Amino acid sequence: MDTPRRTRTYRSHHLDSQRWDHVTLRPGDVVVSTSMKAGTTWMQRIMSLLVFGTGPLPAPLVALSPWIDAAFLGDVDGLVASIEAQQHQRFLKSHLPFDALPYDPAVRYVYVGRDTRDVFMSAFNHYSAYTEFTYSLLDAAGGAAGPMPRCPATERELWADWMTRSLFDWEADGWPFWSHLHHAATFWPHRDLPNVLMVHYTDLLADLEAQIRRVAAFTHIEVAEDAWPELVAAARFDAMKQDAIRNEESVRPLFFEGGARRFFYKGTNGRWRHVLTEEDLALYETAAAQIDPGLRSWLEADSAANA
Repeated sequence: MDTPRRTRTYRSHHLDSQRWDHVTLRPGDVVVSTSMKAGTTWMQRIMSLLVFGTGPLPAPLVALSPWIDAAFLGDVDGLVASIEAQQHQRFLKSHLPFDALPYDPAVRYVYVGRDTRDVFMSAFNHYSAYTEFTYSLLDAAGGAAGPMPRCPATERELWADWMTRSLFDWEADGWPFWSHLHHAATFWPHRDLPNVLMVHYTDLLADLEAQIRRVAAFTHIEVAEDAWPELVAAARFDAMKQDAIRNEESVRPLFFEGGARRFFYKGTNGRWRHVLTEEDLALYETAAAQIDPGLRSWLEADSAANA
């Protein structure tokens, strides 16, 4: 089996893969790497519950588990200093494909997959909530990519560009972000490595406890049996959303209109069926036909049990 390797450099309004050059990974670190709107924050919350339990967190989740490759956040030295000071089992966030992440066999990588069409629906809600403050940061970070395009008024106005254009020469879709399909395809060949875990968003919805137990076993975190009911309840999407609303981090309303209520939107699948037309879906068929059929089946499946 081939070892994952960094072969790409991603630089855009959102991503700067070279920020990882400043990070010294530790044995036992967990890197949560997903495409956008595929369950990133959900998996970070699961990790926070496994590491800290169901009580108050010692710091906001965005500080405990920072997005390392966020090009628009600046001050990578301050970010690295904050994670270097962490003594608990670290769990770091990334939106990079596996072809841009530093690989260490002593580090565990958790990937969360979701149907591309569901990702798009959540991504549009996310994108359409960007504030002018957010756009100012993205514009400044864009570099050669230029200013961040403003979100169209409707999903279908974005869909064709999202499915047929890319900011990166080696990707075919995902504009103006990155390719969800390529991201998944970089993890798929390595799914049997002992330090790689692939989790499906649909399975988180269907049997959350079973998936959290998978994550706990994978990360070697022991949970007392009588603690499981409270832990699982705290990890449910509605509980996570209400907790975020109650403890609204001061930065989120700056980035998203509606703050946590908008950021944690539906947490459901299938909304694309009522929005995208047959013509729209033909563009998806063309793009999805380019990836491994097994990966496509897994992403589209109701259950990820075969992964």
